Amino acid sequence: MRSERFCPLLAVWLVTTGFTLARSTAASSGSSWAAAPSSCSTPSRRCGRRWCTRRRCSATGPPSPSSSSSPARRVAAASGHTVVLVDQSEEILKKSTKGIEESLKRVTKKKFADKPEAGTEFIEKTLKNLTTSTDAVAVVHSTDLVIEAVVENQEIKKELFKRLDKFAPEHTIFASNTSSLQITQLANSTTRQDRFGGLHFFNPVPVMKLVEVIKTPMTSQKTFESLVDFSKTVGKSPVSCKDTPGFIVNRLLVPYMMEAVRLFERGDASKEDIDVAMKLGAGYPMGPFELLDYVGLDTSKYIIDGWHSLEPNNPLFAPSPLLNKLVEEKKLGKKTGEGFYKYK
Repeated sequence: MRSERFCPLLAVWLVTTGFTLARSTAASSGSSWAAAPSSCSTPSRRCGRRWCTRRRCSATGPPSPSSSSSPARRVAAASGHTVVLVDQSEEILKKSTKGIEESLKRVTKKKFADKPEAGTEFIEKTLKNLTTSTDAVAVVHSTDLVIEAVVENQEIKKELFKRLDKFAPEHTIFASNTSSLQITQLANSTTRQDRFGGLHFFNPVPVMKLVEVIKTPMTSQKTFESLVDFSKTVGKSPVSCKDTPGFIVNRLLVPYMMEAVRLFERGDASKEDIDVAMKLGAGYPMGPFELLDYVGLDTSKYIIDGWHSLEPNNPLFAPSPLLNKLVEEKKLGKKTGEGFYKYK
């Protein structure tokens, strides 16, 4: 599951030759993968490696500390990918770039504690792989892989893919970073269903090694293998799953969090005790209410509402009156200062 940002974003990674990761974003409504790239006119060229990428990203809205986009861009750039950040606002691009630089400094402080000069060199090399632009459409024309990371809204995602499909090269593979929606429905908005799959990264991206690679009935084996290969090139451990809502992790995680809410709604236990119980009893780093606030209550509501519409008789997907009330009151968690808990 991915935490959401204050403002809507459409995020797309555009991967081209030379291992340059690209991503583009445009206004929508809270995306977890906000980027910080720019337009790049360098044409893509095939190289010896299977995936060589240029990354570009366009995003709108202030960056959120819990957003996975900046860490994702840092991971890409630090892996040697050229990251081109595309956004509608120069102000957001500057904030994103600054956030990446600060993140790099924190990493190098630990990684190169005994070699500060090597740390400085690492930061400089990584930042050289980052450029910025406000042109989103131009990003797609020379890419091998497009990874979308928009807000969890099917219609917004479909509209974006439909638009990019008109400009992307025929060979380009499309992938969604959705955490809950069916990939097949998104693929049907394009003319490349056989070159369409899912790549679900986890937050915080620099730390979490997992990537869920989703294969629809229409995804070709070649496309699937390419997505698996790409995941490995960015240092992740891919697992495979069919196109079922929530895939593996969220299909287990979301019902768990919702059951915690129901436990609290019934008055069986306080949210504080539930969180403590799961951290100390199950060894989880965060309790379910802490995690809900971190992810964003609106995100969780959108996911559970979507699953409920698909399986209305499934008790695991039953809506929560309390969750609905908090979202209606704009108490969405850490990003708004209040959710199940209050934040200063």
